[in-house]
Amino acid sequence: MKQEDIDEMYMRRCLQLARNGKLKAKPNPMVGAVIVSGEGKIIGEGYHICCGEAHAEVNAFKSVRSEDEHLLREATIYISLEPCSHYGKTPPCTDLIVQKGVRRVVCGCVDPFLAVRGRGIKRIREAGIDVTVGVLEQECLMLNREFIVRNTQNRPYILLKWAQTANGFIGYPKNNGTGKRALQISNAFTKMLVHKLRAEHDAILVGRNTKEMEQPRLTVREWSGKNPLKIVISSTYKTDSLADGTLCVNSLQHLIETINRHNETEQKICSLIVEGGARTLQSFIHAGLWDEIRVETAPFTINNGVAAPHLPHNIDVVKKEFYGNTIVTYKRS
Repeated sequence: MKQEDIDEMYMRRCLQLARNGKLKAKPNPMVGAVIVSGEGKIIGEGYHICCGEAHAEVNAFKSVRSEDEHLLREATIYISLEPCSHYGKTPPCTDLIVQKGVRRVVCGCVDPFLAVRGRGIKRIREAGIDVTVGVLEQECLMLNREFIVRNTQNRPYILLKWAQTANGFIGYPKNNGTGKRALQISNAFTKMLVHKLRAEHDAILVGRNTKEMEQPRLTVREWSGKNPLKIVISSTYKTDSLADGTLCVNSLQHLIETINRHNETEQKICSLIVEGGARTLQSFIHAGLWDEIRVETAPFTINNGVAAPHLPHNIDVVKKEFYGNTIVTYKRS
């Protein structure tokens, strides 16, 4: 095999390991590490299990058996994200890598965190260790898109989500006098996926009309996990929170400011789902305040109703079908 192919193979294993930290590593990034001997044998593996605890590289070195430690001199350590070079809750991983004396380091991508951002790579190279950067770079960046957005744009990763009919309506006409309940678009399986999505995000937002007319619970009921923090947006609210603990904001700018203040004292909000009505969703699209859009389309139509938001231009598409309903994920191209 070519060296490039070998590097990609082990980096895929790093990504596989890193995903194990999806729920507990926040607000830190998910990171995986694999140590490979000069003969191509994996002698150590690890991932960042929980925020405040050992990083992936530390866990990988800990997993090396004592009888294999002599192999480190000719070994390569693969890491999905650049090793840290600063003292935080744990010592810098760059010092450990240099101390262990590996022959080569392969990083998936550069860490965008200001305290690192290339310094870890520089430190290792200055120690005379060969460093390769950018193996499966897009996959590694995508894995930690929430971490990257928060550290480069000073805001949470924002996912817009809605369900629509085959002819593009998200609900029955307002005040149509039919007495119909809210339009049910999701099927049992895709509803479960929505609850899974909520469990993976830190906060969820709706507009005032959605909250007052539908009284959505916005909880994780059909999946395991923690309920996201509820946020409601309306220009008419004059309070910071409601009796049920829901945060109140009156504009998109106020939303970001409120989240940033919240992050200074509370558990960090790294990701936000917007499940509001068409007007609320469209306001995020018009402001360019989104990172991902997920649209579920059911295979039926209605004669008239509330039109779905207009999608932005220049987007990439990932399409999946679930028991008749189609879910399309749009990402910035």
